[in-house]
Amino acid sequence: MRVGARAIQDGDQQTALAALRAHLSELQLPQIVHGRRAIILLEGPDGSSKRRALRQLAAAFDPCHCAVHWTRRDRREAAEGHWLARFWKQLPSAGDTAIFYRSWYRRVLDDRIHGHVDEKTVARAFDEINEFEAQQRDYGTLILKLYFEVSPEVQETRLKERSEDPWLRMLRSDPPVRVSDPAYADALKDLRKNSHTRWSPWRMIDGDDEAAAAIAALSAIADAWAEAMPAEPPHLVDDPTRSSDSRSPSPHSFSRRPAA
Repeated sequence: MRVGARAIQDGDQQTALAALRAHLSELQLPQIVHGRRAIILLEGPDGSSKRRALRQLAAAFDPCHCAVHWTRRDRREAAEGHWLARFWKQLPSAGDTAIFYRSWYRRVLDDRIHGHVDEKTVARAFDEINEFEAQQRDYGTLILKLYFEVSPEVQETRLKERSEDPWLRMLRSDPPVRVSDPAYADALKDLRKNSHTRWSPWRMIDGDDEAAAAIAALSAIADAWAEAMPAEPPHLVDDPTRSSDSRSPSPHSFSRRPAA
């Protein structure tokens, strides 16, 4: 599924983003109250507008109930533990959201393209990823996977700008994956073929325009939250010690009134 935002003027884009942030903030409340877990993946090559979307998302969610994990290349040896072990430690608690800025899919994208893993390892990784995500689904966790695409021309312009900034250069440890590389096209094709599942499908985001990409990403998240999270607050059992004909509300009852 590809998610796109219609052409919006700059002023309207900022208005749309502000409205989406407010909407997501409201949608997070039922998740927290009902103790639902959620995982959001922001995947895609460098220069595809992921960070712009992440900043908007971080401004929308209550930071007490979400955590952002920046996934870098795993340099451990196989003897030091299973490669998915570090992600188990980052799974969300009840009522919380874990946001992965890059994720376990580095194994079948960057690591594969740069030759850090062989094709047999890639095939096994897809099976392990699907099993891992299915386990989260079975445990009641919402998984939302966003993949940000970018054209070669736009990516090269953004990479050039970053290379001219000495501080941004210091943040990079591996060479960027370029979308013009045929190996990238093959890896992306296999990604969609082997990990676009019924329980955790990919939603593709056009990242050429940063603001439009952020709008599309936040809209996809809002739609997923509205569909998955309960629309009503939990109804607690009234205090049995109170008489049934009492007109006073139970101190244990819970109601949510709309904001004035």
